[in-house]
Amino acid sequence: MMKWLKVPEAEAVRVNHDKLSTLITRIFTRFGIAEEDAAVCADVLVLADLRGVDSHGVSNAVKQIYVPALKDGRINPKPKITIPFETATTAVVDGDQGMGMIAGKFGMDLAIKKAHETGVGFVTVRNSKHYGMAGYYAMMALPHDMIGWSMTNSGPGVVPLWGREAMLGTNPIAIAAPTKNEVPFVFDVATSTVAAQKVAIAGILGVPIPEGWAVDPEGNPTTDPLAARESRALLPLGATREQGGHKGYGLAVIVDIFSGLLSGAGYSKELQMRQVGHFFGAFRVDAFRPVDEFKEHMDRMVRALGATPPVKGHDKVYVAGEPDHESELERRQNGIPLHRDVVAYLRDLARELDVVPDL
Repeated sequence: MMKWLKVPEAEAVRVNHDKLSTLITRIFTRFGIAEEDAAVCADVLVLADLRGVDSHGVSNAVKQIYVPALKDGRINPKPKITIPFETATTAVVDGDQGMGMIAGKFGMDLAIKKAHETGVGFVTVRNSKHYGMAGYYAMMALPHDMIGWSMTNSGPGVVPLWGREAMLGTNPIAIAAPTKNEVPFVFDVATSTVAAQKVAIAGILGVPIPEGWAVDPEGNPTTDPLAARESRALLPLGATREQGGHKGYGLAVIVDIFSGLLSGAGYSKELQMRQVGHFFGAFRVDAFRPVDEFKEHMDRMVRALGATPPVKGHDKVYVAGEPDHESELERRQNGIPLHRDVVAYLRDLARELDVVPDL
């Protein structure tokens, strides 16, 4: 799972997830966010770290995304979330330029509520911000015996196939499906070859990125993470036509249609001041077939895939969600490995905001 992109244990500080969540909650409240909303934001970020999605966790997102935007006013700490349009199965939510996690949880809760009432629920969100890990919202459907769907667009940072100018966002797609005894299926991927935050982490660690991730300012493929950060131009999933780049390109446009055009936020190139759009869906399993039958069928499929003989050099075949689940179990027990520089930054930020930095 790209271990080279993880923080080396020699440079890591293992932090208890509950203490980290408490600290992030207190930091966000100092910026004027209501405590309940701040706790939601912290929960999204810390769960990403627990599940090994470090690019969308505390390490990168607090310093690089949320704190700068809260300081300069790009994020409204006290949004008044509204529903401008609604039907029995659909709704449009306005996030009032608040934290994306606040509007995201509101939107997915509403989709789940509508699914309880009608069988399915679909909600778009506009005037929102970066909402963290897409899988968080899809997973919210699992305790309700529902299939969850979450997507978001973002500002331009991905070139279309054969293009030189960034026109699309990384535009992730996440789908979660419940199981009975096996680990739930949780698919959460960017429609670019890689999430932009992974390039940022590579730059911090001083390691090259693989070919096919990004281009330099002249549009040439590069393995230099700093050149990739300068160009802000990733490649679509697949990278080249021969490797299926048209598929990632098409999927990114689909996310823009659902998240940006249906909500009215606009497609990636049109987005202003990172005011992004989201899309959430919830499907009640028993609107299609008995829940136990479906979940037992999911178990059989997951077990069959996991029983596939692995190729040399690998211990087993994984199903989406299993590596994240293993990471979550390990990190809940042993702590989240944060780079020591990140821990120092969090402690300095806490003191600046008159918060006790208890990690």
